[in-house]
Amino acid sequence: MARKASLSGFPEWLPQERLVELHVLDVLRRTFELHGFSNIETRAVETVGQLLRKGDIDKEVYALSRLQAEEGEAAGKEDPNQLALHFDLTVPFARYVVENAGHLSFPFRRYQIQKVWRGERPQEGRAREFTQADIDVVGDGELPFRYDVELALVIAEALGALPIPEFKIRVNNRKLAEGFYRGIGLADTAGVLRSIDKLEKIGAQRVAELLQEELGATPEQAEAALKLASIRTEDTSFVEQVRALGVSNELLDEGLDELFQVISEASRRAPGRVLADLSIARGLDYYTGTVYETVLVGHEALGSICSGGRYDSLASKGNRTFPGVGLSIGVTRLVMRILSQEFAQASRSVPTTVLLTLAADESWSEAQDTAAQLRGRGISVEVAPKAEKFGKQIKFADRRGIPFVWFTAEDGSHEVKDIRTGEQVPADPALWTPPAEDLTVQVTPVQVPSA
Repeated sequence: MARKASLSGFPEWLPQERLVELHVLDVLRRTFELHGFSNIETRAVETVGQLLRKGDIDKEVYALSRLQAEEGEAAGKEDPNQLALHFDLTVPFARYVVENAGHLSFPFRRYQIQKVWRGERPQEGRAREFTQADIDVVGDGELPFRYDVELALVIAEALGALPIPEFKIRVNNRKLAEGFYRGIGLADTAGVLRSIDKLEKIGAQRVAELLQEELGATPEQAEAALKLASIRTEDTSFVEQVRALGVSNELLDEGLDELFQVISEASRRAPGRVLADLSIARGLDYYTGTVYETVLVGHEALGSICSGGRYDSLASKGNRTFPGVGLSIGVTRLVMRILSQEFAQASRSVPTTVLLTLAADESWSEAQDTAAQLRGRGISVEVAPKAEKFGKQIKFADRRGIPFVWFTAEDGSHEVKDIRTGEQVPADPALWTPPAEDLTVQVTPVQVPSA
């Protein structure tokens, strides 16, 4: 992680680093599938018009053009049909649902793990090419609110299985916030949300100034909005705190009830990991209800490692709408922090468990027969590239990080040596199996701080 990347913002891992990333991806995939999410993959490109129809993120989009464009082909974001790399997986998924609605069973549960691209300023935790892991549930016409609760629990389980410090899933509800703002007389609720979303970056005083300067709020209205944003609880006591502010509004009541359902269940099933945080706003316009952001405890400056929310109108086809709720894990951001802080390490840098030595170059074909027997039983094997002194072949295995070396005698008998301990024993290629911890690469936590 200390080395300088050859092209800033486009990370490439060394083999042992990649093994850690693969472990993270395997844990997420396994958890999502245990909860019944089906895997899909969407194309890397969308039209500019599709990408920019929700939210003002045009500066982050990488548009595509051929080096030798044909005469008459337009270039630039002015053409809504120009192709661009997707900057998240939610917008492509919405398009996918609309185009394939006739072939999907609703509510449709999907997970998707893919690369995305954004023209951001590279730094730790932010890259221009990175991997996201998303889960969503989408309904046809309606989607029960219970899925908002379920997704918070699935993500808590998935993150809890990773080699990372403690984390907090911070949950709010747009209905609650918008209803409150209307109740105190602020009509531009989207503008208030955008200002509140800057709270951690610029502080309460500056947010109050923005509310007054840009949205015409009175000092009293700005103070009330900030009081709401200051409420944070790990239980359902936030309800009483909101009520104590003395604001009445039907939308506020609806959002308050929805957030109560999420926190009530989460405090029972994932105590301490999910909390109501009424400062969470989420910048994108398509969120309509529950919103989530997740931070690592002690690493809050890294930013959110997992975020998302409820969207009721992102996907539609004529009069038919497909409301959904989803969460996205920033896999590359997480892996960068795991590696830079050494939260986990791979037991070796290669998947190979056994190196088959060669007593003579002519025995290479026979060694491949032995290797095939071992591979047939799930044991990863390499055959030495050439016959050298056994000491050199053992050193080769050691440099590669291969724990076992296999010897075949002239009489056809076999022995295997654990080069870490020096123990060498007879072995039958049809029966021998390494200890479970050596059969595959293990990724283990290292000094992960507790909360």
